[in-house]
Amino acid sequence: MKYSVIAAASAAVLATAGLSAPAFATGKMSCEAGPQSGWKTRAELEANLVEQGWKIKKSKVDGGCYEVYGTTPEGDRVEAYFHPVSLEKLLVSRRGKVLFRKP
Repeated sequence: MKYSVIAAASAAVLATAGLSAPAFATGKMSCEAGPQSGWKTRAELEANLVEQGWKIKKSKVDGGCYEVYGTTPEGDRVEAYFHPVSLEKLLVSRRGKVLFRKP
C-alpha cells in the first residue's frame, strides 16, 4: 500500500511537470524546420497534393512537421508527414503500416 501511494504521487508530480509527455504529439515523425516564419503554408501543401490527385481530409502541425490525413491518388487512406520548409514527403502510413519513409 505504501509503495503504491508513493508511485502514484511520483507519477502525478511528473505529469504536472510535463516530464512524462513526449516532445511531439505522436512520436511518428519530427522535423527540425526552424522558425515558422520560414515555413511554406499548409494551404500551399494541400494545393500541391490536390494537384497530384490527393484528397485531403485534414492537415495540422505535429512534431514540427505538417501532418496530413487524406487519400492518395491510388485510393489509400493515409496519414502523411511533410517537411514544412521544403514540403518534401517524409512518411506515409496506413493503419500503422509504413507505405513510404524517406531514407
